[in-house]
Amino acid sequence: MSNLLLSMAALPLLALAWWGFRRSTLPATRPAPQPVLRAAASLAPAPAARKETPTPDALVRFQWRTEGEMEPDKRERLLAAIRDIPHPPQALQRILSPDFLARASSTELREVIMGEPLIAAKVLASINSPFYGLHTPVTDLGQAVTFLGIHSVHSTCLQHMLAGSFKPKLPGVQRTFDTLWKASAIASEIASRLDKALHLPAQGTLATQVVLSFVGLLATASVIPPTGLSAWLQRDRLGRARLEQDLLGLNSTEIGHLLLNQRWSLPSALVADVYGGGRLMVTAPQDIDPARVPRLALAHLCARLGERLAMGQLASLETYSPADDEALDMHHLRACLALPVLSRLNEALHAPELLRAVQQMQTPVTAD
Repeated sequence: MSNLLLSMAALPLLALAWWGFRRSTLPATRPAPQPVLRAAASLAPAPAARKETPTPDALVRFQWRTEGEMEPDKRERLLAAIRDIPHPPQALQRILSPDFLARASSTELREVIMGEPLIAAKVLASINSPFYGLHTPVTDLGQAVTFLGIHSVHSTCLQHMLAGSFKPKLPGVQRTFDTLWKASAIASEIASRLDKALHLPAQGTLATQVVLSFVGLLATASVIPPTGLSAWLQRDRLGRARLEQDLLGLNSTEIGHLLLNQRWSLPSALVADVYGGGRLMVTAPQDIDPARVPRLALAHLCARLGERLAMGQLASLETYSPADDEALDMHHLRACLALPVLSRLNEALHAPELLRAVQQMQTPVTAD
């Protein structure tokens, strides 16, 4: 009996010894080598997640008003004021047509401009001014295209065609209009160069879109009380929009849309892009068609940079980075910067050719 008990007590020890022996003879099972995984990860690093920044309270509280939400009396007064703004030349329709923008050549642009002799003279005068810094005077629009590029000449032509619709009635407000035209020119030049550097689709239309984005500001400057023009223009985009809605019922983006769409009947796709760029101040990129976001973001950025440079609020683009721009009107734009097509935006903004062009164009504004 005692032998049986001893045998039973020894069984667990024998089993344990057997398990230890089997384990020592089996091949070791180890996880995949970590250095291989790290090497693979280094070849294709996962993009760092962009921290979501909550929308600032000032933007959340701002109620963007549309024409349908206006008080009837303010609506009638504003529409009457807009009706007093003259139509631009008929040639404007041609140079903004989708076909022209898609295939415009220097010959076609020259034909359109020469059909408006006064515009042609003003375009040549602008191109030969110190603003563009040409070392050799040009006497022909073909030469101008050679020196500046077709998109810069197209933008200059567009600005002069629009200028006839926005002539200040009081000498004291000329400085405000000069500043807006200067901002438009700087913004369109930046847009033209970014358009090319970032290889956006539909090359050349971004500068056109940016020039037209100033129509709302010019129209607003035409109807706002002149005594408050200087203070109005110096405000940030959100501050201006609040004041515009208080005084006129709509902000300048909505006013520009009324003029471009209802009064002038410009191409609907182009007008929609101008309007979308203006609304980016209050519209999150996830609420926009993804295919449109890069162009709307760049148009919004170029317009704001043109304003700041023209007004002396920004000395140059040398140290400017959109990702570090904490202005309220740039909040939603910063969320667009993770898009692959905008990955080279900083590099394009700091290109030596662009910096030189902007520096040349930052000449002091003088009243007539």
